[in-house]
Amino acid sequence: MPFKSQAQRRKFAELLVKGEISPETFEEWNRETGSAHLPERVRKKKRSSARPARKSRSRAGSKRKTTTRRKSARKSASKRR
Repeated sequence: MPFKSQAQRRKFAELLVKGEISPETFEEWNRETGSAHLPERVRKKKRSSARPARKSRSRAGSKRKTTTRRKSARKSASKRR
């Protein structure tokens, strides 16, 4: 697996010096990366939403739902009792 960033390459070199990874592992990763230009750091990609955002707009002539008013009227009537 090739390196993704310069920071990752430095980290692996540090682990190699400490003896936590084998020289073969480091060389394999280095070979696969080649001389490609690597960014200093790589950030996670932002997740895109599953569906596009809906536009909200008022429709001319649309009627309100009367059920919501009835429910609120029932609640207030039951509180009075």
